[in-house]
Amino acid sequence: MFISTLGHADWKPLHFLCFAYFYRILEKLKGTEPAIAPIYNEYGEVEGRGIHMAKRVLCSLGLVLGSMLATSLGYTGLVNFSQFLGQYIPSVIYNFQELIVTTASSVLLCILASYYR
Repeated sequence: MFISTLGHADWKPLHFLCFAYFYRILEKLKGTEPAIAPIYNEYGEVEGRGIHMAKRVLCSLGLVLGSMLATSLGYTGLVNFSQFLGQYIPSVIYNFQELIVTTASSVLLCILASYYR
């Protein structure tokens, strides 16, 4: 989309980070799910398999988006707190917003994906 409208593609590391950790957490949830005895319907399909997959997808999506929300709110709280104390926002915090949020999100998602069971 960016290439067709702007003529160049802008690399957003947070997007790739979210997709990678979404898949990682999804695979961890699949690996830790207890085995259930398959129940077949009259069409030969396993009943409830789609619901279990939907639960895993929603859980991993919620974890990834929740961690991004937590880091974004943490950044906003940091900016508001620094403005409350000093009546101005330091230029380092203001100019490197995307870098700070991406770094904090990557650290939080790395911890979450490593220790989640």
